[in-house]
Amino acid sequence: MGTWDIGPFDNDTAADFGGGLDDVALNEREAKIRGALERAARPTDDLDAYYGERAVAAAALLAAQQRDGEPACANYGPSEPLPDLPADLRVLAVSALTQVLSDRSELAELWNESADGPKWRQDVTRLRDALDPSVPSSGDVASAGI
Repeated sequence: MGTWDIGPFDNDTAADFGGGLDDVALNEREAKIRGALERAARPTDDLDAYYGERAVAAAALLAAQQRDGEPACANYGPSEPLPDLPADLRVLAVSALTQVLSDRSELAELWNESADGPKWRQDVTRLRDALDPSVPSSGDVASAGI
C-alpha cells in the first residue's frame, strides 16, 4: 500500500495529486481541486480509494486557506502557490468527505482494517467539520462574542 501515515498527503495518490497541481498553470489549479471534490462527492457506485485520497488532499488544501487553517503538507503537497479558492468549494468538500467516511468508501474500508483507522477517521472528520459552513470556526465564534 502506498500509504506511510494518516495525513492528507501521506499516500502516493495524494502526493501525485499535489505534484499534478504544480504541473498546471495557476489559473487551472482551482478546476483540478474542484474536479477531485466533485468526483468524490457524487460517486456513481462505491467510492474508489483513489478518488477518496484525492478528495481528502483537495479538502486539506481548501482548509489551509481558511482563517486559522492548518497548513497542508509541505513535503508532499503542492509546492507552487494556489489561487484563493472560492467559498462554494467548502460545501462540495464537506459532501466529498462525507462520502469518503461512508460505508460506500473503499478508503474508509481500508482504514477500518488498520490500527490507525480510528485516528484517520477522526482527522478526516475534523477536516470536514472545519470546512462545514454551517459550523462556525473558532475565529467566527470569537468575533461574534459567543
